[in-house]
Amino acid sequence: VQLQASGGGLVQAGGSLRLSCAASGHTFSRYRMGWFRQAPGKEREFVAAISWTGSITDYADSVKGRFTISRDNAKNTVYLQMKSLKSEDTAVYYCALATGWGTLARSDEYGYWGQGTQVTVSS
Repeated sequence: VQLQASGGGLVQAGGSLRLSCAASGHTFSRYRMGWFRQAPGKEREFVAAISWTGSITDYADSVKGRFTISRDNAKNTVYLQMKSLKSEDTAVYYCALATGWGTLARSDEYGYWGQGTQVTVSS
């Protein structure tokens, strides 16, 4: 499985970005997907996750109401729409494919990871 994340960049506080993660090499629609992020000097943290069909989503409290995860199984792609960005959202964002069956907020549920895309929010 290969996951290719894109869409990161530099944005002012209050702005928006949409991240994309294209998957190849697996039956994408059979797997739950997630986004994590890691800021400098901090541990990787859960951001959002989505079920196989996209009908169920979950978010970290810090991004609820601002971020939206979605997927297009026909395009083997998962998205993270980020609005009202804050400086504390600055991090490298990783998409991941879940191979486990537990809670998707745990990073050890994911067997495949993308390379990460940098998001920098200037205040």
